[in-house]
Amino acid sequence: MIHPTDLREIIRNGLLSFPVTPFDAEDNFAAKPFAAHLEWLSSYPVAGLIVAGGTGELFSLAPGEVVEVVKTARMVAGDAPVIAGCGYGTRIACDMAREIEAAGGDGILLLPHYLTEAPPEGIAARIRAVCKATRMAVIVYNRGQARVSAEQLAKLAEECPNLIGFKDGTGDIDTVRRVTVMLGDRLSYIGGMPTHELFAQAYRGAGMPTYSSAVFNFVPETALRFHGAFLAGDDATCEQMLRGFYYPFARIRDRKSGYAVSAVKAGVRLRGFDAGPVRAPLTDLSEEEIAMMRDLIASAK
Repeated sequence: MIHPTDLREIIRNGLLSFPVTPFDAEDNFAAKPFAAHLEWLSSYPVAGLIVAGGTGELFSLAPGEVVEVVKTARMVAGDAPVIAGCGYGTRIACDMAREIEAAGGDGILLLPHYLTEAPPEGIAARIRAVCKATRMAVIVYNRGQARVSAEQLAKLAEECPNLIGFKDGTGDIDTVRRVTVMLGDRLSYIGGMPTHELFAQAYRGAGMPTYSSAVFNFVPETALRFHGAFLAGDDATCEQMLRGFYYPFARIRDRKSGYAVSAVKAGVRLRGFDAGPVRAPLTDLSEEEIAMMRDLIASAK
């Protein structure tokens, strides 16, 4: 297992992505197609691939399936970090964290709890419990009903040495800036808005030096080219790519709720990988929309 502080440094400035989870005709996790896709992605220089995350449909996976995803990723990844999505209620998340660690994981991305709203102290208690349930690195995903303040996060960072990252998917730049100013180098900071390239430059000004890229799943060359321009401060190239690829992708993504995942999975299939369909409650793209994705991918090459 990679030590949490080492993992923090590995992901501090590198690009992260979230492989999709393939399903077969019987709607079971398809390990061989997953391994093939992961091998392809792993040939590109990224800081880490977070399996069974949001793009990997954590919300539709059984806890045991998450463990199988981690085991498969561990066999493919070699010495590279294996980080996995982890979520749901506190007891389930703690159990999942222990099982992910036993399966060879190096860290978890703690996604929001399910359904109910909760007070700040309850959200902090859940994060604390999960951190104490594992030796692995923990990255908090600030999104939905599981939002933390800078003050909460600072206290948790003092109590939990393995809390090493803060990922934001809220778009609340004020909170993001308060977190990055208050905690400084104690954490790694990851932009996590859907299709975060659309927001990356704004988040950079708030102290977030990197982000996760869902489109890396099917156009890794494009994702790395944008990230390289982003790191170099080459805003002209970033804006050209936003106009030429990312905004057209967002127009497809925005046609229906859940397409932030479905469109990515369609892109993976169009690149020749047997990713299978999405699971309900998500729905797959129409034939018209698949054709739009095909044209977009061709324009990106």
